[in-house]
Amino acid sequence: MTNIDDVYDGLHLRANFDSPWKEIIEAYFPQAMHFFFPETSALIDWERPYEFINKEFQQIAREAEQRKRYADQLVKVWQTQGEELWLLIHVEIQGQKEDNFSKRMFTYNFRIFDRFDRLAISLGILCDPNREWRPSNYSYNYPNTRLVFEFGSIKLLDYENRFHELENSDNPFATVVMAHLKTQQTRSSPEQRKIWKFSLIRRLYDLGLGEQDIRNLYRFIDWVMILPKALENQFWEEFKQFEQERTMRYVTTGERIGYERGKQEGEQQLILRLLQRQVGELSLELQERIKSLSLNQLETLGEALLDFTAMEDLLNWLQTNQSA
Repeated sequence: MTNIDDVYDGLHLRANFDSPWKEIIEAYFPQAMHFFFPETSALIDWERPYEFINKEFQQIAREAEQRKRYADQLVKVWQTQGEELWLLIHVEIQGQKEDNFSKRMFTYNFRIFDRFDRLAISLGILCDPNREWRPSNYSYNYPNTRLVFEFGSIKLLDYENRFHELENSDNPFATVVMAHLKTQQTRSSPEQRKIWKFSLIRRLYDLGLGEQDIRNLYRFIDWVMILPKALENQFWEEFKQFEQERTMRYVTTGERIGYERGKQEGEQQLILRLLQRQVGELSLELQERIKSLSLNQLETLGEALLDFTAMEDLLNWLQTNQSA
């Protein structure tokens, strides 16, 4: 029997987690490279400015391949020898292995070279829970033609056995990895997730981080460690009390409302995409009706739609659950 919480969490991993990953990599790009890819980081002259070149990335990422959402970043850096270098960083957020991953890594690397005449280092951060899936190359071999393309990749799951190291690290990405691992481990235990969420955020203060660092990492933890509404309210009340005891008010009520609004907008887009897969194309009127639902109603619909097989199921659900 399918665990609804596992299914729902997996959908969030694929659909909603790209935004916080992009934000956190942009906020702490040097630290991300030091943490995940130290050998590549050693090539870079960090005294010179780096640049996220998303316009160039969009030119090589064709729309047909963007049906699934990834947290991809194309970054221009300078080597210590003074030469320009491009880095393609791909965060694979799928809940399961993807057969075309290695091919896509090769394709993007080749397109960068073909379109811009730039060599690129391709790097993958694998967030999935499959211990056996470890893509690292794309190749083919014929009598007169042979290709071997290798790329760097790290598996977040491998940090489970190094959790003590993460706890003792002051690199922001130690917190990012801990939040990701505890999100996976508490899929069917929201109470435990609430405990870990509070513990990880309290750790930010214990580390003596500055206000902006706390805000940045709080935002990532808050987005990925999703709680049921009742537990989320409990968490927020406990967190407000904690901040008052520390006489530090870094996360304001206004910011919290902004996060909630962002979550609701993300929830709406997720539900709309899933419904179109389950029951077919939705009219503009139906889309507006779904967008008018509260966050609690959206969460209820998110569970119910897994059993929908026809448009009539959706209409019946709205008739029962949506106020006139």
